[in-house]
Amino acid sequence: MKNLSSEEFQQNETLGTIDKRHSTRFFANKEVDDKDIILLLNAANKAPSAHNQQSWKFIVIKDQKKKDLAALIANRATDFPRTSAVLLRMASRSISSAPVVIAVANTGELIDHGRDLFQIDEVDSDLFFRTMEIQSSSAAVQNLLLAATSIELSTVWLGVMYLIKDEVLELLEEPKGEFMAIVPVGYPEKPGSSPKKRPVDLIIKQLN
Repeated sequence: MKNLSSEEFQQNETLGTIDKRHSTRFFANKEVDDKDIILLLNAANKAPSAHNQQSWKFIVIKDQKKKDLAALIANRATDFPRTSAVLLRMASRSISSAPVVIAVANTGELIDHGRDLFQIDEVDSDLFFRTMEIQSSSAAVQNLLLAATSIELSTVWLGVMYLIKDEVLELLEEPKGEFMAIVPVGYPEKPGSSPKKRPVDLIIKQLN
C-alpha cells in the first residue's frame, strides 16, 4: 500500500479538502462572517454521535470573552513544566490572534441516559458513555475543521487546553465535565501546508 499524492487526492473534492487541511496557529486581522460560523456549526452538528444523542455544545467566543480566555491560559502557563507552559502560551497567542474561537464541550447527557438504557454497573457505564461522548465530539470537531478548510478558513485544535479544562469551562459558564476542544478560527497570517505524514504502509495492519 502506498501514500496517495496530492494530485491523487485532488481527484475527489472531499479527499482534496482532507489533504489540504492543516493547523494554523497565527491568524490575519480579518473578521470571519457570521454566516460562515453558522455553516461550520451546522457541519459539526452533522457528525455521527452515539445513539444520535448529540451530547455536545458549541460555544462561540469573541471579543472580551476571547481576551479573558487568552489571559487565563497565559497566566496559568507559569504553573506548568516548561514543555506544557510553552504549548499553553502558544495556545494563548493563537486565541488572541483569531477573530473567533469555537469551543466544543460534552454535555454529559449520554452518560445520564446511558445508565437507564443499558442498565449496567454505574462505574462501568460512566466510563463507557464518557468514552462514547468523547468519540462523538471528536467527530464533530473534525467535521468543523474540514468544513473550515473547504471555505478557505483556517483552524487549530488546541488539545493542550485539557490541562486546565475545569477553569476553561468555568470561564465559559459551563459545568465541569469532559471538556472536548478549543478551536480558533480565522484566515491564516501567512500561507501554510500540511505536515509530512508517516508512510501509510507503516501504520496499516491487514488481517485475512
